[in-house]
Amino acid sequence: MAGGFETDVVWRLETNLDDCPAEWLGAVMEHLFAEGALDVWFTPIQMKKHRPGTMLSVLADESSRERLIEIILTETTAFGVRVERIERVKLERRIETVTTPYGDIAVKLGLKSGSVVQVAPEFESARLAAERSGRPLRTVYEAAVRAWHARAGSA
Repeated sequence: MAGGFETDVVWRLETNLDDCPAEWLGAVMEHLFAEGALDVWFTPIQMKKHRPGTMLSVLADESSRERLIEIILTETTAFGVRVERIERVKLERRIETVTTPYGDIAVKLGLKSGSVVQVAPEFESARLAAERSGRPLRTVYEAAVRAWHARAGSA
C-alpha cells in the first residue's frame, strides 16, 4: 500500500470514432462490461477535418485486456486501439448491509489504513428499496448513509 492506499495496475484502452452509429456505442458498452471491463466511458472530441467524434475509453485488468480489445476492434468502426499500462491508487473496499425504514441496503465502504473515509450506498440495492417503498432514490440513499453512521457511532 502507498500511504495507506491500495495500488494496482490496469490498462487503459482507447480509440477515436467518427463514423460509428450511436446505437452501437451503447451495445458495445454493455458488452465490454459483460466481458470484464472495470469502467467504460465516452468523451466527445473534435477530429481531423473538423469532424465531431467520440473517444471510447475502457479500463481493463490483465485477464480481460485482450478480449476487450477484440470487442472494440470487431464491434465498432475502430481500426486501432491505444493501450496504456497505468497504476491506480485506490481505497480498500468493503460491502456492509444497513437496515433503514425502506429495507436493508448494501453500502460500499472505502477505507484508508483501515479507517472508513467514504460511504456510498450500492445503486441497485438502493434503487430496489426505493422502488419497493415508493420513496425517492435520494431519500433511500440518505437513509442508508445515516444508518451506517449511526451504527458506526454506536460500535
